[in-house]
Order: sequence, then C-alpha cells, then structure tokens
Amino acid sequence: MLAKRIIACLDVHAGQVTRGKQFGKAEAGELEFLGDPVELARRYDQQGVDEIVFYDITASSEGRRPFFDILARTADVCFVPLTAGGGVRSLADIRDLLLAGADKVSMNTMALQSPGLIREAASVFGSQCIVVSMDVRRTADGHWQVYSHGGRRETCWEALAWAKEAVELGAGEIVLNSIDSDGMSSGYSLEIVRLVSDSVPVPVVASGGAGKPQDFLDVFQVGRADAALAAGIFHRGVYTVGEIKAFLRGHGILVR
Repeated sequence: MLAKRIIACLDVHAGQVTRGKQFGKAEAGELEFLGDPVELARRYDQQGVDEIVFYDITASSEGRRPFFDILARTADVCFVPLTAGGGVRSLADIRDLLLAGADKVSMNTMALQSPGLIREAASVFGSQCIVVSMDVRRTADGHWQVYSHGGRRETCWEALAWAKEAVELGAGEIVLNSIDSDGMSSGYSLEIVRLVSDSVPVPVVASGGAGKPQDFLDVFQVGRADAALAAGIFHRGVYTVGEIKAFLRGHGILVR
C-alpha cells in the first residue's frame, strides 16, 4: 500500500488565506481572512504535512494571472512539494509557476474551456506536474455536476466523465473539490470520491468537508482516496497535521 498523503490547502485572496462555506464568494463578502499564506505554509511544513496546495481563488473570475510572488516566497522557506493553481491560462503560466517554486500546477477553469491545454502541458512538462482540479456539486437527481470559475458557473460536464477525460488527456492527478461539503466540517463527500477513485488510474485527492480525524479515516477507507486535502481544520488550530497522522496510524492507515 502506498502511504496516504495529508495536504494543507491555502485559498488565497488579496494576499491573505481565506475560508468560506460552500465556495463562499469574495465579491459577496462571504470569506473569512485567516492569515499570511507564507507563515501558514511554514507552520504546516514544520508539522509534517506532505504537500501544500495554493489556490488563487479569484484569479480566474477576475481574468488575471496567478500569484507568483507568494509562491516564490513560500518555496524559499518550505521544503515539501508545492502545488499552485488559479488563473492558469497557458503553457507560459505553467512554466512560470514551476520556475517560481511549484512542483505541480493545478488547472480547473481553463482545462474545461481548452481541454487540449492538458495534453499540451503534459507533453511539455510531464503528467506528474499536471493536476486537474474539479469543483463538483450534487444535483437534485443525484448526479455530480462540474463547475468552473471558482464554483460560479455550471458546465456541461458530469464529474466522472470529466475526470476520465482529464486523465485521458494527460492529467497525472485529480483533485476532487465538493462544493456541498466545502467548509461545512461534516466530512468528505464519500460517494463521489469513491466513484472517481475506483474509475481513474491516477491519484485522487479528496477536498472539502474535513472537520475531525474520523473524516480523514473515512475518506481513505470508504472513499479510497490517495490523499486528503484540508484547510480550516488546520488554519484554526482545531487539529495539527501531526495529530491527524497519529490518529490514522492508530487505525492502521499508512502515512508518511
């Protein structure tokens, strides 16, 4: 069994780490500001996190490039793999993020608008560098729909179909963000995590809903995720990364 990964997520807006519920919108004042991204990243590095993910959550909706400066400053003080996403629109953006210190680059909105960019990026930089992040919401009839622009726009894609397409195009990892569970601290959306994890041959990272150690155990045992991404539970000091890993080890889960 490969070791399961614990990933800290930093959603950044206006230079600060933010949190909301169910993809709260910056323009509606629905976000809580929680601190400096570089300092929080340093804290999680010291706690033993396996990876750190940065999302510039308003770059796509505002039509601007990502936050290269914050990423570069973080890379100077952290020694775990970094993934960066938000506002990625071209091979040049991916190259610049990698040069700024990212180990992987996450695409979401532009991948949906121009799927060929996934193939091009995987060809140039390698699939191991290319992550496709999916924002999904359960519909009234029980399907899971994909959204773009930070959860603002519904697309024509059903979640499993898009995950398979993204992998076929060259994505080396899928991050599955549940809009319904995001920020609710009620557990991951295990049904869709399990469905995607069982259906694609690349690692699946579950995102949205972590509120207690049992949620991590459930997403690994029931959801079969390869990694669990969390934000508020760490930002607010409810649990440390070390405490989550100790709990998982105590229940037979192999972690780093």
